[in-house]
Amino acid sequence: MPQYDLKTILSTFTKTNGQRRSVFNKAKIGGLGSPIVTLFFFSLPLISYGLLFNPYVFHILGIATAIVAYIVSMSLIMIIVFFITWKIKNDVVRIVSPSWEYYFPGVDFKLVVANSKTPYNDFYKYYAEVKDIKQSEEALHEQLLEAFAKMQEENRELLNAIQRDNNKN
Repeated sequence: MPQYDLKTILSTFTKTNGQRRSVFNKAKIGGLGSPIVTLFFFSLPLISYGLLFNPYVFHILGIATAIVAYIVSMSLIMIIVFFITWKIKNDVVRIVSPSWEYYFPGVDFKLVVANSKTPYNDFYKYYAEVKDIKQSEEALHEQLLEAFAKMQEENRELLNAIQRDNNKN
């Protein structure tokens, strides 16, 4: 029996309109929700600005040093955002993968959520088509199984190449 139901799993990496989330949502599986994380990301430049350009620090640094420090801090913030997003994605994949394997045996969850070209790139398109239909979780599961079979058939060569590469390692 899976730890998480299918709709909970899907809500971690898809938006309500069926599109891919930039920041995965850990709220339903025991973590922070993506709106809170996104708000934190947007607050980082403002915090940096407030720290560097307040009257006390600005007087000490001067305009040129403050601007350079702000640019450097923006670079560090971009790195922080990347690593937090990467960590959240890896945590979601690790936590949800056993339940995903129960619903979709043989479909690699990492390939479904990957940003690169995979056999399952069209997953979000198929999911957006079927998610708005008021249906039971079993019906949604059946439609997604059909969609995965269709994607695997359409991308047979890529799937075979990935399997051959995995067998080499």
